[in-house]
Amino acid sequence: MNETISNVLMLTGTTFLLLAAVGVVRMPDLFMRMQSASKASTLGIACVLLALAFHFPGVSVNIRVIGTITFFFLTAPITAHLIGRAAYFVGVPVWKGTVIDELRGRYNPLTHHLSSQDVAADTDKGSRERRAQSEM
Repeated sequence: MNETISNVLMLTGTTFLLLAAVGVVRMPDLFMRMQSASKASTLGIACVLLALAFHFPGVSVNIRVIGTITFFFLTAPITAHLIGRAAYFVGVPVWKGTVIDELRGRYNPLTHHLSSQDVAADTDKGSRERRAQSEM
């Protein structure tokens, strides 16, 4: 039974890793490539490591597998976020088919301040007055 579970998990994990590699090659810009690579590879690595735990049953192997999976689940999203944020602020071009850019106009590169209000919309006097009244 353990061998069957191990084989299924190994096949599932390698399929996710293959999909991550295909996503890195096929996606049109850095941000989509990172999303594909971080999500699919994290799930793929988790499945492969769980297959390892089923193939070699033992407390020491299981503890290492759980620790490694926890490490990947904690660090991969944070790393992808930091790389994506740095790439966006450096000015890496986005795909021409991108519909929504929620950060445009909200980040001041001089002060490194990320605002919930649109910085470009604050240039007219009326919006500044409305914002000042709403903060009171």
